[in-house]
Amino acid sequence: MNKQLFWEYFEEWIELYKNGAVRPVTFAKYQITLRTLKKLAPNVTLDQLDRKLYQKIINEYAKNHEHQTVIDFNRHLKSSLIDALDDELIKRDPTRKVVIKGTIIRNHKKKYLSQKELIKLMRELEIGPRISWDYFILLVAKTGLRFSEVLGLTAKDFDFEARTLNVNKTWDYKSKIGNFIPTKNDSSIRKIPIDRKLNTQFKHLTKKMNVSKPIFVQKQQRIFNSTINNRLEILCKRANIPIISVHGLRHTHASVLLYAGVSIASVARRLGHSSITTTQETYLHVIRELDNQDNNKIINYISTLK
Repeated sequence: MNKQLFWEYFEEWIELYKNGAVRPVTFAKYQITLRTLKKLAPNVTLDQLDRKLYQKIINEYAKNHEHQTVIDFNRHLKSSLIDALDDELIKRDPTRKVVIKGTIIRNHKKKYLSQKELIKLMRELEIGPRISWDYFILLVAKTGLRFSEVLGLTAKDFDFEARTLNVNKTWDYKSKIGNFIPTKNDSSIRKIPIDRKLNTQFKHLTKKMNVSKPIFVQKQQRIFNSTINNRLEILCKRANIPIISVHGLRHTHASVLLYAGVSIASVARRLGHSSITTTQETYLHVIRELDNQDNNKIINYISTLK
C-alpha cells in the first residue's frame, strides 16, 4: 500500500518531468495546481485515491472555477496519475470517466468570430507598405500562431519559394529585456503553409530587414499584449463585430478551419498543440455542432435508401 500523500507525489512528478522541460510560465501553472491540490486534499494518500474520492476533489475545485479551468486542473492531475499507474504506484486509474463541472461563469469577451465577422474585420485592416500591428493581426488570423510565436518571427522564417512559415522559437515579451526563447513544446515547432497573397505581402515587407531580427520588435522595445488588443478592439468596433482578443483570433482561425471541414488532426498540427486531445477539449463546442450536422446528413442519406 502506497502511503505517500497525493500532493507530495504530484510535487515530485512536476519537478521530475516538467521542470526544465516546459516553459517557466507553463511550469508556474503546474505549481498553482500543486498548491490547490495541497489545499483541497492535504491528507489524501495514493492508496486512498479511487474514482469516488478523485471526483470529490474535482467537484470541490469546480465550486468556484469555470469549466475550462477545471478541465486544465484535471489534465494536470490526470497526467501525473497515468504515470503513477504505469509505475504501479496505484492499481487503477482514479480519473477514469471523471465528470467535469464548473459553476462560475464570468462575462468574457467572445472567444472567436464567425467567418462573416472575420471577413468584416479583415476589411478594416490598414495594410500599407510598412510593418504595423495590422499585419500582426492579419498574420494571426491567417495562421493561428500564438502571440509570442508571431513576435519571435524573423524574415528567414519565411520560405517564400515553398510558401511556408517556419515556427521554431518565440519571443520572451514578458521580460524587460526581450529575447528569443524555445517554443511552448516540441509540437509547436512546425511548418505552416500560407496563402499566396500573405506570402507576397511579407516578401515585400521583409526585403530590406535584418533576417535574424524579429519582424515586429524594433530596437529591443518591450511589447505588451494590451497594445495589440487595443488596436484589435478599435478594428472590431469599426467593423461592428464582437470585440475579441488576439488569442481570440487564434481560436477564430481554428474554428473557421473546423467548420470548413479540416480534420481535427490537421488543425492540431497547425496550432502546434502537443496532443489532439487539447484541440478536442478546446473546440468541443464546434465539434459537437459539426457532429449534429453530420448526424443530420446521415439521417437524410439513409432515409433515401430502400
